[in-house]
Amino acid sequence: MSLFTAANWPLLVICAGMIAAAVIDWWKFKVPNRLTFPLIISGWLLGVCNNFGLGAGEGGVGASLLGTLLAFGLMLPIYAIGGMGAGDVKMTMGFGAWMGAFYGLPDGLWIIVYAFCAGTIVGGVIGMAMMMLRGRYRQNVANVKEIVGDLFTSPSIGEVANRANKRRPRWHRLPYGVPLCIGFVGYLIYLHGF
Repeated sequence: MSLFTAANWPLLVICAGMIAAAVIDWWKFKVPNRLTFPLIISGWLLGVCNNFGLGAGEGGVGASLLGTLLAFGLMLPIYAIGGMGAGDVKMTMGFGAWMGAFYGLPDGLWIIVYAFCAGTIVGGVIGMAMMMLRGRYRQNVANVKEIVGDLFTSPSIGEVANRANKRRPRWHRLPYGVPLCIGFVGYLIYLHGF
């Protein structure tokens, strides 16, 4: 069944939310809480409605909460080393809430994992293209060495994050909401087609 049908309205809502987050992230390098928290909460509300047979989808509020937690768990390590901002994490949690509510268990959880992998691959390709265009290979290699070194020498994840934040002004930043959106929406289009 095509993604663009009335029966798939929850998927269209979350795709619109992901696209809005990506555009804002590209423009301001920040995904605002005014967007991410409503995405998360509305995904939970869809799950509650599904519990009472009033929504659209297979999963209830429990599946929506598990989707949110899975999305958080997938993003936390990348956030901890300074690879993305908190808005990207919350954006992904919103996606997880909606996928859990719409697809249920276990399908919704697998879709979150596969879409996350697609977004990560897209981010890697965009990041490599940025490095090639800017030609600062030695600086990028030095940054990676510092990050890996911090993972093994820092006493806590908090310290890894602090060190990453101190390095942040030297980095060529990638608004990670963009590749996440491409991965998430692209995976849903792959599943359902136009």
